[in-house]
Amino acid sequence: MTRKKVELAYITNDYARKATFKKRKKGLMKKVSELSTLCGIDACAIIYSPYDSQPEVWPSSLGVQRVVARFKKMPGMEQSKKMVNQESFLRQRVAKGNEQLKKQQKDNREKEITQVMFQSLTGKDLQTLNIVDIFDLGWMIDQNLKEIDKRIESLKKEAQSLAAAAATAATAGQLIIKNGGKVLEEKPTFDTMDAIQGQQWFVDLVNPNEQMGFFGDDMMLPFGDAKQNAIWPNGFFP
Repeated sequence: MTRKKVELAYITNDYARKATFKKRKKGLMKKVSELSTLCGIDACAIIYSPYDSQPEVWPSSLGVQRVVARFKKMPGMEQSKKMVNQESFLRQRVAKGNEQLKKQQKDNREKEITQVMFQSLTGKDLQTLNIVDIFDLGWMIDQNLKEIDKRIESLKKEAQSLAAAAATAATAGQLIIKNGGKVLEEKPTFDTMDAIQGQQWFVDLVNPNEQMGFFGDDMMLPFGDAKQNAIWPNGFFP
């Protein structure tokens, strides 16, 4: 069973507040001792309370004086560089939480718009979308088109590289040998011919414009040219 999360607020009940103080003070001293022992560092703790006439220190008065003296020898800027109080600590936690929230909201929005984009491909009506949704959908389409263009360029380069390698292999397979005045020409092997045909098929696949009658240079997409800067004013995405 998980322990109930404690609310960080002042304990108004005197008995409960005193019991909590004793329990947490003991745990704090133990943690400081463990940190100093495990990591080999200088650390100290000074605790004032209304329940004791003298402050409680760890490890000892001399140990505290040594650590404090070392701290005071540091430049003023270095002393306050990582110094926090309750207010600044909470401010840091709040700022970190806000950043995480914004990141999660952006991720959720991208997933939502991606789902809308795929649903529109199946014929779903977009009349229910507001102007912000339309702008975000246009931005998402532009990003996907850019990724498609990058992938096509990458496949073209791979196809050209493989075609060049196949041509080199085909040239190496044609050997002319002179034997007794006769010229013998060795034809490319079946494996070489199959490789050439396979490379040609791959080139045709990544260059459909040369073989097919659609997606020509004159065709315009309804949402603009993805190779240019996005024309969509963005309501959500940066």
